[in-house]
Amino acid sequence: MKKLVKLVRLNNLAYNPNRDPQIYRRVPRKPFRIQALLDGEGRARAQVIIDGESKARCDQQITLPDTFTCEVAFDSPGSRIAALIIENGGQSFRQELRLDVMDHEWIG
Repeated sequence: MKKLVKLVRLNNLAYNPNRDPQIYRRVPRKPFRIQALLDGEGRARAQVIIDGESKARCDQQITLPDTFTCEVAFDSPGSRIAALIIENGGQSFRQELRLDVMDHEWIG
């Protein structure tokens, strides 16, 4: 059986929770781009849920293999946890991503 998710990207970079989080940070109203490169056959349901909200920010049915893309932006600074959830038949994948929104762009 093939892996359902080959790669997760955040802001066009391969997501690595051990990488310096500064690379992934954004300012208010600048969107985060969450992508999952999917493999397999059939159809999969992909969604992104922020901080346990009751409604997903992105919810799509995708024909495999393909790429799921979701862009989310926030109006205020702070840290949020985005749950990327992919389901296909008996397989499921869940990855939590930390999304940090800074007060303003770096100066200098």
